[in-house]
Order: sequence, then C-alpha cells, then structure tokens
Amino acid sequence: MTIEERLRDLGLALPPAPAPAGNYVPFVRAGDLVFTAGQIAMKDGKLITGVVGRDLDLEAAKEAAKACCLLGLAVAKSAVGDLGNVLQVVKVNGFVRSAPGFTDQPKVLNGASDMLVAVFGDRGRHARAAIGVSELPLGAAVEVDFIFRVK
Repeated sequence: MTIEERLRDLGLALPPAPAPAGNYVPFVRAGDLVFTAGQIAMKDGKLITGVVGRDLDLEAAKEAAKACCLLGLAVAKSAVGDLGNVLQVVKVNGFVRSAPGFTDQPKVLNGASDMLVAVFGDRGRHARAAIGVSELPLGAAVEVDFIFRVK
C-alpha cells in the first residue's frame, strides 16, 4: 500500500504545499534530510487561530496539529516527489499558542504524532518537542515543523 493510499484509507487528503509567506523557502534538503519550514494550522484554506486553553479546547487544538501535519507532508512530497521516499520521520517541533496555565502541549502535538505513525507505521515514530508560546504568526493556534530522512 502506498502512502497516498494509506492517507485515503484514513480519510485524509494532502492540501497543496503552501508557498512561502516571506523571505524563506518551504524546505531545505541537506543530504538525506529534509527540513520543513514551520506550518501554521490551516483547514479548508482558512487559518485556525486562537489561544489553546481559552479559545480552543484540547480536541480542537489536536485537529489544528493534524492540519499542520498534512501541510508538512505536502511540503515533504514537494521535496522528494513521493511520500514513499520518506524513510523516517526524524523530529517534530510543535508550538502551541497557549493560555496561561495550559500545560497539555504534548497532548496537542499528539494530533500530529499520531497521524505520522498512522501514515508511516514505525517509520513515523520520531523525537519531538512540544512548546507553549504566547503568540504565533497571524494568530495561528499551532505551528509545526518537521525533519524527514529521505531516499
């Protein structure tokens, strides 16, 4: 089963890879590693904004992390042509726009982590950081970047 077929079986579809919104590139390939730019939470072309623990509950924030993950996969596909060329998800860094006292950032990032394991199996297991922040670009609720080892 291809990665694209697995995505379809999970009811997921890759959005188009986003264009940079500033003076940066969507990814950098260094040898067998692809580093993505941070992906802010978008769904159906609309930014998912708000403060987690105030405007968004945990489940909505997990969905935002999943949306970031789909964008990260779209960028990875644009870097390597086919997600079957991803050998390992190496690292995930997640930033959660958090209300004071909100400490479930790791649970928010499970939205992305669980998706990566569902899509890639053991190749989707990765190291991770889940960080609470006071602000994100454009008021986004979640931002995630990825490092992939590729063929």
